[in-house]
Amino acid sequence: MRKSLLALAVSAFGIGTTEYVIMGLLPELAADFHVSIPRAGILVSGYALSVTVGSPILAVLMARMDRKLALLWLMALFLLGNVGCALAPNFQLLLIARIITALCHGTFFGIGSVVASTMVHRSERAQAIALMFSGLTLANVLGVPAGTALGQAFGWRSTFWALIPIGLVAGAGLWSLVPSQMPDRVHVKDEVRTLLKPQVLMVLVLSTISSTSLFAVFTYIAPILRDVTGLSPHSVAIVLVLFGVGITVGNLIGAKLSDWKQLPSFLGCCAVLICLLLVMPMAQRYPLTSIAMVPLWGMVHFAMGSPLQSRVVDQARGAPNLAATMNQGAYNLGNALGASVGGVALTMGLGYGQLGYLAAAIAGVVLVLGFIELKADRKRPKHTTNSMFVPMGH
Repeated sequence: MRKSLLALAVSAFGIGTTEYVIMGLLPELAADFHVSIPRAGILVSGYALSVTVGSPILAVLMARMDRKLALLWLMALFLLGNVGCALAPNFQLLLIARIITALCHGTFFGIGSVVASTMVHRSERAQAIALMFSGLTLANVLGVPAGTALGQAFGWRSTFWALIPIGLVAGAGLWSLVPSQMPDRVHVKDEVRTLLKPQVLMVLVLSTISSTSLFAVFTYIAPILRDVTGLSPHSVAIVLVLFGVGITVGNLIGAKLSDWKQLPSFLGCCAVLICLLLVMPMAQRYPLTSIAMVPLWGMVHFAMGSPLQSRVVDQARGAPNLAATMNQGAYNLGNALGASVGGVALTMGLGYGQLGYLAAAIAGVVLVLGFIELKADRKRPKHTTNSMFVPMGH
């Protein structure tokens, strides 16, 4: 069972590295294809849009497929997209290859969350999902810095070639370690009906807005650390690694808390997050406090993720594929919104050092909506059984 979860985590590591490593390679890509860095940034937003729009479509198409087979097809799509990126002769084809790669992202994490949750007892479900997502967080600690360094030393194409063996190892692990699992026979309308449940829709809203809060600051973390704190580029890179460590720890803490109580854990972490964001502008003025703040901020924010992903799987009983995939799309929509909101605030005169206040205000909306959902949840009838916990076929 643990080996099966490890196979999911390795797959998540490859997908996470593919998503985030592009940010560190934008200058090299822009120079190679003779485009501006803002134009090259379309490779980031295009990926996020593909996850948001394309992944739910794939989830519907794969709703009746053996979940193990679905994961294998998604890893094949991952390999195809990365080969396309490595071979792309022009910027347009590179963008298309990125869009293809992104299609597997949300669907894999959606179906993977369902698979992970069905391999353990209900009391350990959040920890199982978090173990899979630990691959995604480790991608920020190891994969992205290594991929960026490789691309800067040997050319950006080498980074995408290096992702191919990771995808092959992940695919082999899925094939040999993950048991077959046929989903409940559900119609597309059942998936859509489940998606439209108020509890599920609220999770999607909370995921989107909380991600918006994160990326309103994180998108501009490099200039914040450089221009506000006064760190060197080398020091900025080290701080980003510390951020990756923080989100990895937060992911594991969130899993433990989620297996205790989902919504109260989420709300407690959100309240702590708001306090940190309000202190952040002052902390960023001094190197020591600024460096300490970044991993702490990442840890608390990512501790909120496991309760949300676990809740969407729990609430989408019987037809979880689309809902779990849409939650990943919601995160990516928040990524794009956060970058846009932060950018608009900067153009209107807000300084880099004040973005923490903006993020705190956005997180405040999350806290209010979360308390509304907690109150509504206490009025709903409780289920004594959980149809999501079913034995897996072999």
